[in-house]
Amino acid sequence: MTTTSAPASQPRTGKVSPRVSQSVFDGSRLRVVLLVDVYDGAQQQFLEAYEQLCNQVASVPGHVSDQLCQSIENPSQWLITSEWESAPPFLTWVNSEAHVRMVEPLHSCVRDTRSLRFHVVRETGGPAAHAPMSRRGLQTAPRMGDGVIRHALTFTVKPGSEATVAEILAGYASPEPRVDDTTRLCRTSLFMHGNRVVRAIEVRGDLLAALRHVARQPEVRAVEEAINPYLEQDRDLDDPESARVFFTRAALPAVHHVTAEQEDPAAERHALYYPARPGRGLELAQLLAEHDEAAADDPRSPVLRSTIFQRDDVVVRLIDLRGGLDAGDPALSLGLMDAAKAAELTTFPDGMSGADAAGRDGDLRHLLKLARMELVTDRRSPEA
Repeated sequence: MTTTSAPASQPRTGKVSPRVSQSVFDGSRLRVVLLVDVYDGAQQQFLEAYEQLCNQVASVPGHVSDQLCQSIENPSQWLITSEWESAPPFLTWVNSEAHVRMVEPLHSCVRDTRSLRFHVVRETGGPAAHAPMSRRGLQTAPRMGDGVIRHALTFTVKPGSEATVAEILAGYASPEPRVDDTTRLCRTSLFMHGNRVVRAIEVRGDLLAALRHVARQPEVRAVEEAINPYLEQDRDLDDPESARVFFTRAALPAVHHVTAEQEDPAAERHALYYPARPGRGLELAQLLAEHDEAAADDPRSPVLRSTIFQRDDVVVRLIDLRGGLDAGDPALSLGLMDAAKAAELTTFPDGMSGADAAGRDGDLRHLLKLARMELVTDRRSPEA
């Protein structure tokens, strides 16, 4: 039986805020589409691996159904679609070590894959089609994005190597921002918190194409090779399987993005790291998302944009804000207004929980200091 983390708290059912361009927390049903290119002659091996995977996925909480389809034009092309009650249980599963092990049998027969995730907005047919959208698990309104896809990678380095790694990561030449006619790198922001590295990227166009483009750039490849000796998880970028496993585990998806729709040329970019208690990462990410969504309409809030990234018990909040991080109300900058709830969901590197800090003067400023990540480099491409 596959186990997953505790589910996030109940989804919100109110009106979708136009300031939120991305969120997994509205309770909408999720449709996942996996495009698969199978090696010639490996169809039977692929089918056997799929049957094994299908039987295991059926026991995952939140999974509803799936379909396997084969192209009528190219027998090597397959399509796997699955439906989930909502995005959080799927993300908990797909980002787990159990999932990494579960899909291993597919690797030897699959040339390439591409995963797409969609909230269900409308559907037709069947008696349920006449029920209210909220009862059918439909997203109540389309989200109006800004055309930017946000993603992050995170990994840890060996303790004691932090200064060396930071110097390597800060010193590389920026790669060519243009990927193709429709895809462009916009911004790369790299932070460290202790021995944890977080690299957040913003892309217009095709994220997968951008990631592959960056991986092929010689200046980026040289940096990746230079930090290899310092990584806690060994990898060999010349071995496709080793590289795939590393970057699968390093993926830190964006689960919520909100903007106050205000511009300030002097805005500063910061990142905050919130170490979640075991199994509470998704719940913590939702709490931060709810705060930032409410704060987007608050003129007192210094936060102009916020992106929350979450995987397992790693939660990172990337914020663009007016003034310095310590200049305004620490609760607004930290994104945690409820100290008791913060204590329930978080633990910090020095062993101090939110409850310990909440009982003393300056508790939120202390928590803000603990959460703050050190900026290594923040690069914008021309015309971004």
